[in-house]
Amino acid sequence: MSESPLLDISELEITFPKEDAPDVHAVDGVDLQVEPGTIHGLVGESGSGKSVTAKSVIRLLDDGVVEAERFSYRGEGLLDKSEREMQAIRGGEIGMVFQDSLSALNPVISVGEQVAEVVRHHGDVDESTGLLSELRRKYVTGTDKQSESWRRAVELLETVGIPDPEQRATEYPHQLSGGQRQRVMIAQALAGDPSLIIADEPTTALDVTVEANILEELENLAAEFNIAILLITHDLGVVAETCDTVTVMYSGSVMEHAPTDQLFDNPRHPYTRGLLNSIPKYENVEGKQLATIPGAAPDPTDRPSGCPFRDRCPAEFEACSEPLPEAEVSLNHMSHCHLHDSQHSGRDVDDLWTDNETDRTAEAETPSARVGSEQSVEDHSQ
Repeated sequence: MSESPLLDISELEITFPKEDAPDVHAVDGVDLQVEPGTIHGLVGESGSGKSVTAKSVIRLLDDGVVEAERFSYRGEGLLDKSEREMQAIRGGEIGMVFQDSLSALNPVISVGEQVAEVVRHHGDVDESTGLLSELRRKYVTGTDKQSESWRRAVELLETVGIPDPEQRATEYPHQLSGGQRQRVMIAQALAGDPSLIIADEPTTALDVTVEANILEELENLAAEFNIAILLITHDLGVVAETCDTVTVMYSGSVMEHAPTDQLFDNPRHPYTRGLLNSIPKYENVEGKQLATIPGAAPDPTDRPSGCPFRDRCPAEFEACSEPLPEAEVSLNHMSHCHLHDSQHSGRDVDDLWTDNETDRTAEAETPSARVGSEQSVEDHSQ
């Protein structure tokens, strides 16, 4: 791995203070490193703190208190930056692809204009970016089709695979398909020539064919332009196909971090093993109950002490109420679990879930139980 990660975060804490209720501790002690030119997956159930962690990087948490031992981009502390400095970084050094393109894009401005605006503010073009100039372009005259920013916007739409980009640039978000809108979002993220793109669930609500195309586009962009991508997802299949490295989060904490092939070949945290087990297998024996992770994630205002996963873990024992340890189980493969302490090293993570699945299989012989299981798998394997 590189000695100097592009994005380097250590001991990240994010809290949302409440006046009439307990504070919400959304993120607790997260470490995250993203290397230049790589795709890093941030995966976990809904509510695990993935999106909050990503938004903290570009300082879009107005009501959140963000603290960290180290919070740097290119070696410079992001938490020390002024708002004016962050405005130059957002859309420039760091691009963002939001989850819902229909909400993120302005419905009354053409998609070409929205990409061209980013080019003017963060690209190397000599065009006015004053408020009156921007308002005139957006709502009166439109951007000059011969201007450098418009030509660059059309080029970017072509780069991300939108057919007939000259025509599409003049259209509005509602006139495009979901996949095309997502490509517009990627073009916007590229417009400032970033070194890092944060992609927050970029394939949500897309069909599998379009999803595969979008993911392939992200991979190609990372390779062609040496752009690092922080890919937020709940889909382990997306991680396996796309990411170089992966961090698994649960209830605001990191459970495991590893190169992707190591994580899938040899998961060492019970939560990671449970997620992988919950993926339906083609060779599943008829009548055998699909694996699930029992229970639900804890309320962020009332997390258990120690490991937040302990109330759902088949390996839970007295040490789990203590602060999470960090163990390097193999090269660059970190797992935060008390099972890796020397006195517990003989317990096998695979066996824990195998025993648990055997117990549950005996309970599920009725069709109604089987339907409930399938719904749980869908909830916990995403």
